[in-house]
Amino acid sequence: MANQEGQLSLYVRAPLRVDFAGSWSDDPAFVDSAGGCVVNAAIGSYVHVEFFTGGKTIRLFSEDSKEHATISSPAQLVYDGKLDRHKAALNMLPVTGGIEILSRSDVPPGSGLGEEAALDVALLAGLARGRLEDYDAADLVELGILLDAGELRRSGLRQDHHAAVFGGFSELRCSPEGLKRRSIPVSQEAADDLAAHTLLLHVGQTHFSAQTYQRIWSAYASDEPTVSEAMGGMRDLARDVGAVLEARDWEALAALVDRNWQYQLRLDATMTTPHIRSIESAVRDAGAWGVKATGEGTGGCFLVVCPPDKRDDVAAAAEAHGATQLRCCFSLEGVTVAEPEDD
Repeated sequence: MANQEGQLSLYVRAPLRVDFAGSWSDDPAFVDSAGGCVVNAAIGSYVHVEFFTGGKTIRLFSEDSKEHATISSPAQLVYDGKLDRHKAALNMLPVTGGIEILSRSDVPPGSGLGEEAALDVALLAGLARGRLEDYDAADLVELGILLDAGELRRSGLRQDHHAAVFGGFSELRCSPEGLKRRSIPVSQEAADDLAAHTLLLHVGQTHFSAQTYQRIWSAYASDEPTVSEAMGGMRDLARDVGAVLEARDWEALAALVDRNWQYQLRLDATMTTPHIRSIESAVRDAGAWGVKATGEGTGGCFLVVCPPDKRDDVAAAAEAHGATQLRCCFSLEGVTVAEPEDD
C-alpha cells in the first residue's frame, strides 16, 4: 500500500510469541525483589512494517488501529496516544527527509502475544537499516526495552522483545543485575511436532485494565501471600519448562502450562470471565491436556496443549463457544529486514 509520495525502501517483520510459564515474574517490580524466569517461543505470526522514502513529511499509518498521522517535521513528533510507538522509534533513530511507515499485525489487537514489543523491534530494525547502523541482537533488544521504559515511560514485561529479536525458544532468567537468555535447543522437527499438539485460540475479548495491574502490584507490595506465592510459583514452573521442551514431552509441558494458569487465576478475580470459563471448560471436555491465557492473562488468547487426535475436536468445541482459532506454528527465526529487489 505505497503512498504515491514515496517508494518502498524496506520491509521488516518481527515474530509474535506465546509464553509457556513465568509471565508476571519478569516485571521489574518482582524481579528486583525475588528474581524472575519466563519461557516463551516465537510463533509464525508477525508484525509487519513497510518503510517508504520520499516526499517532505513523516506519514504514519496503522492498519490494526486505522490511525494515521502526517507530521511536518521531526520536531512535531508529540506523544498524544496516537501511533506513539512509531513516533518513539523515530525520536530514538531520527530520519532526514520524508518517510512513510505502515504497520500491521497478523493477529487481532489485544491478543496478548507480544504485539507491542514486536512492533518496537520491527520499527527500530528498519530505521537502523535505513540509517546504515548495525545493531547486534542484544543491542536491538535493549533499544526496544528503552523505547518502552525510556521514551514512553511504560513499565512492562521483559520477555517480549527477546522473542521478537531472537525467535526460537527462550528461557529468560531475570535478576536485579540483568537478564540472561538461554536459547532452548528445539529443532524444526520438534517445533513442528509441538505445533501439532497445540492450538492458539482468540477468545474474542480483552478485559485487561490499569486497575487490574495496579491491584495486583499493590497486593504484591503489601506482601499479600496469595499474590506473592502465585508469582513465585509461576517463576518456579518456568525453570522446569526448558528441560521438558528439550525432551519433547508435550504432556508434561501441558501439565506445567496448566499449573501456570491456575497460579494466574489466583492473582486477581478479573483474570477470567464467564465467557472465558465457558471456552476453557469446553476445550477440557473435548480432550485438552492443559490451557493457559497468554501473556498477563487478562483476555486475548489461550494456548491449548492437546493430543493431535483431539485437536479438531478441541478446536470445534472452542469455536462453538465463541473462540477463533489462530495460526499456530513456531518460528526459529527472529526479526528480518528485507530491501526490495532492483527491477
